[in-house]
Amino acid sequence: MDYKELYQKWKSSTDDDEQTRAELEAIEGDDAEIYDRFYRNMAFGTAGMRGLIGAGTNRINRYTVRKATLGYARYLKSTVGEDACVRGVVIAHDNRRMSREFCMETAGVLAAEGIRAYIFDGLRTTPELSFAVRYCHAIGGVVITASHNPPEYNGYKLYDEHGCQLVPRYTDVLTDVISEIEDPLGICSLSPEEAGDLIMMLNAEVDEAYYNAVMSIRLRPDEEKEGLTVVYSPQHGTGNVAVREVLSRCGYRVIPVKEQCFPDKDFVNTKNPNPETREAYELSLEYAKRTGADIAITTDPDCDRLGVAVKEGDGYTLMSGNQSGAVLLEYILSTRLAAGTLPANAVMCNTVVTSTLGDRICEKYGVRVEKTLTGFKFIGDKIHQYETTGAATYVFGYEESYGCLIADFARDKDGVQASLMLCEAAAYYRRQGKTLIDVLNDLYAEHGYFLDAQTNVVHKDAAGVEKIAALLENLRKDPPREAAGIAVTEVEDYLSERMRHRGFPPSNVLRYLLADGSWVAVRPSGTEPKCKYYYCVVGESREEAAEKHAAMRKVFEE
Repeated sequence: MDYKELYQKWKSSTDDDEQTRAELEAIEGDDAEIYDRFYRNMAFGTAGMRGLIGAGTNRINRYTVRKATLGYARYLKSTVGEDACVRGVVIAHDNRRMSREFCMETAGVLAAEGIRAYIFDGLRTTPELSFAVRYCHAIGGVVITASHNPPEYNGYKLYDEHGCQLVPRYTDVLTDVISEIEDPLGICSLSPEEAGDLIMMLNAEVDEAYYNAVMSIRLRPDEEKEGLTVVYSPQHGTGNVAVREVLSRCGYRVIPVKEQCFPDKDFVNTKNPNPETREAYELSLEYAKRTGADIAITTDPDCDRLGVAVKEGDGYTLMSGNQSGAVLLEYILSTRLAAGTLPANAVMCNTVVTSTLGDRICEKYGVRVEKTLTGFKFIGDKIHQYETTGAATYVFGYEESYGCLIADFARDKDGVQASLMLCEAAAYYRRQGKTLIDVLNDLYAEHGYFLDAQTNVVHKDAAGVEKIAALLENLRKDPPREAAGIAVTEVEDYLSERMRHRGFPPSNVLRYLLADGSWVAVRPSGTEPKCKYYYCVVGESREEAAEKHAAMRKVFEE
């Protein structure tokens, strides 16, 4: 069917769903809106299925969730067999619009297919979902979240039996299975009453096991915490209970941003729940300035990412994900080396768009670095490979987008672990007379200044998708030869056979390596309608790096 026929079919087939029918009737005659909602099926990106909530095949709604879940159920039964039904799937959700409803739809479709579904009684963090899959010996997991996206978005992420988001060798098969389901409107979803014991509620035992696992990551559990004051905001999301509980049990003085500590689907008291944006810290910094807090931390709504602002003089400095990740890496490796617990075959994982500063730190400590594509699922998949082969011992992993994982009992980035380890590092360095910014500056003095920046160029609607594709195609056909007067020495095209031979699955990413150690990467977002430009600029000073960065932006973005 074309988009107009699909629109008519949905409008005439949802008589028993007043909300969907009313929404579709409201756009009758608006051809551009109808086209955008029905011109394609929502696809899986770097973090599963994510998009605007609403009626249509290109929106996330109860029907597209049912379709994805039915495909997942058929995939599990065809690849695993009866064991999938017995072991079941764990489902968690965040505070967003329709999150609980999508959670119950997911459970209902799995139950209709004979697969047991385990659900929580309320919000849970994404990292606890990853942990719970392993703890319950489930065959997989689902989390309903759109992470840091605006309130009008929601999403759907799938996990394997190891608690890792599905990687392409699985999603490529799964996508084919889902695409075979032609009509999402007729999929059966059982109510809890109809499902009986096929939908089961998880109890506090899972929470306690997760909290204890997080507390076990401490490198200096007896570190003096007196004097360290931490302001914390969960951005109306799932971290409110988990982060505050763990930090409290470990003896940290935490001042919660009360206005952002209750779950709210519209994020009423935050301008932006994304820790990558300055707006996310406005209330936290007001609290910090009133209390003289050493650090202000915030987790995104599903609590897989952590942002931090550090007191410097009379103000507070926000650290990027690259910077906080580098400081955590330095703290972990130096502490473990001093304690004699750094493995000889230690490996640190980060992505091809993460700052090279971490690589320099690892080189100092004799730790191998392994690069993956963007998306923490690739790091989680590497962890499973190390676990299976014994070829390396994972000691840390992080992305530039504020996500990291310290211990591998979870297989996704973990804002709860990150919060605890960052507070421990802040307490330790405070006793040395240093802030986290002082530690970062020490790293720059030792390894060179690294200016890490990102530009997001938004292109909405169907035309935007085409424009982003054209941008990447033009860069492939006519790659820059130099930037800021520095030669481009190598172009890494992650759709090429060459990168495939180097162990990377095909991905629409371009990375340009420059003669001075800097690099630029370009890729379309897997979850939002935008093109992302990443810059890692190396200089002898902040000023020199800033000049290079400005010149590079002109070459690549203009």
